Amino acid sequence: MTTCVKRAFKYRFHPTDAQAAELSRTFGCVRKVYNMALAARTEAWTRQERVNYNQTSAMLTVWKKTEELAYLNEVSSVPLQQCLRHLQSAFTNFFGKRAKYPRFKSRKKSRKSAEYTTSGFRFRDGKLTLAKMSAPLDIVWSRPLPESASPSTVTVSQDAAGRWFVSMLCEDASVKPLPVNGNAIGIDVGLHHLLTLSTGEKIANPRHERRDRARLALAQRRLAKKARGDGANRRKARRKVAKIHARIADRRRDHLHKLTTRLVRENQTLVIEDLTVRNMVKNHTLARAISDAAWAEFRNMLEYKANWYGREVIAVDRFFPSSRLCSTCGTLRARMPLHVRTWTCENCGATHDRDVNAAKNLLAAGLAVTVCGAGVRPQRSTPGGQPVSKQKTLRREP
Repeated sequence: MTTCVKRAFKYRFHPTDAQAAELSRTFGCVRKVYNMALAARTEAWTRQERVNYNQTSAMLTVWKKTEELAYLNEVSSVPLQQCLRHLQSAFTNFFGKRAKYPRFKSRKKSRKSAEYTTSGFRFRDGKLTLAKMSAPLDIVWSRPLPESASPSTVTVSQDAAGRWFVSMLCEDASVKPLPVNGNAIGIDVGLHHLLTLSTGEKIANPRHERRDRARLALAQRRLAKKARGDGANRRKARRKVAKIHARIADRRRDHLHKLTTRLVRENQTLVIEDLTVRNMVKNHTLARAISDAAWAEFRNMLEYKANWYGREVIAVDRFFPSSRLCSTCGTLRARMPLHVRTWTCENCGATHDRDVNAAKNLLAAGLAVTVCGAGVRPQRSTPGGQPVSKQKTLRREP
C-alpha cells in the first residue's frame, strides 16, 4: 500500500544581488510584523483580552496605510500573513501548555526566513520564481522532486553562515511501507559509543564537535577580540564561527540520517529509552558531549521514519533499571556507577558488558509491551491529539 506523506525538500540556491536584497527586506518586514503583532497581543493579554489571527491581520492592513510603515507594501504580502499565522500557532501551543510564551524576534539571533504559499510563488518546468521577483532562483538541485510534485508552500531562509536555502513542502506518494520482517532490536544510546544494539554491535561516536574544537576555539577567540558593534571585521569573524558550526551540524545530521535509515530498514520493532535530554544537558560536565551526540535528533529521525515505513518505536521509561538488571537471570544490582563498564552477576555468574546488557533489557521490556500491552501509553501528540508515530512507552510500575 502506498501512503502519501508531506515531505520538505531542502535545496541550496545562489541569489543574485537584487534577489538577495529583496529577500533581506522581506526577512526584516516579517520580523517587524511578527514583533508588532506579538506586542499587540501581549498588551491585550495584560488587559485579560485575547487577540486572534483575524484581528492581527486587520492590524496589518492598518499598519500598511501609515506613513512610517509604508515600506511594508514593498514586499510580498504572503510572508507577512504567514508570520501572523505562525504567531497564532505559537499562542495555540502556549495555551495548550505545549510551549512557552512566544518571544520577540531578534535581528541578530533569530532565524531569517520567509514562507510563501501558492499565491506567492510560481513553479513551472522545474523553475521557482517568488513574488516580487522577475527571475527564477538559481537552485542547486541535489536531488529530484517527486514525480508530478507541486509544492504547497515554499520557505526561503538564510543561516548564520550566509548560505541560502529553499524548502519546498510536497506530497510524496513514493513512500511505501517496508515488508514486515519480524526483527526487533534494543538500542542503548551512550557517549563512548553512540549506539549499542542488543545484537552486541557497537556504533562508534564520531564526536563531530571534538574534531573541529581547535578551529572553533581559535575562531571564537578572534571574534571576542573584535570591537563590539556592527563593524565589518566583527561580521567577518562571526561568519567564520558560524561556518564551523554549520560544518559540524551538517556532518552530524548526515551521519544520523544514514544510521536511522539503516535501523528502520532492518528492523520491524525498535526499542529505545525515554530520556529527557533537556534535563540531562544541565549537567555541565556532560552537556557538551551529550549535545554533540544529538540523542534527541536521533530519536526524532527514528520516529518519523518509522511512521513512514510502517515500523514501530517503543520507548521504555527512563527509570527502568536497564543497566543494573541482569539480562540472563533478572537479578537487580543495587548500584552501578558510570565507571563500571563490565560486571558479573552475583546470582548466575554471567559477565555483562554494561551497554550490551542495557540494550538487551530494553528489548525485553519493549517486547513485553507488544505482547501484553500493559503499562503502555501514547508518547507525544500533535495539537490535534494524534500521536506523531506508532510509538509506545513502557511506564515503571509502582
